[in-house]
Amino acid sequence: MAATPRPEDIDCDVVAYVTSYCGFCRAAERLLYERGIEFVAIDVTYDRPARVWIAELSGQATVPQIFIKGQPVGGYSDIARLDARGELTALVNG
Repeated sequence: MAATPRPEDIDCDVVAYVTSYCGFCRAAERLLYERGIEFVAIDVTYDRPARVWIAELSGQATVPQIFIKGQPVGGYSDIARLDARGELTALVNG
């Protein structure tokens, strides 16, 4: 199995680490899609080592974990809050 790519290794400003069984992951993907934000979703359902280093990078052990321009911004509730304040698109485009 190939190593799961880190945010800085992906040619996309927005990276979402998700699992196949997570409703918040689907909600985050839907929000990004509805806002027209290009993103890469990486399924880490069966990748325990990746989940460990994602938690180390983000400071959170839950999914989804979303990175914008290589920086952790949190999960669904975090990006929903940014979106409600009109800051999500600006953060991606800024």
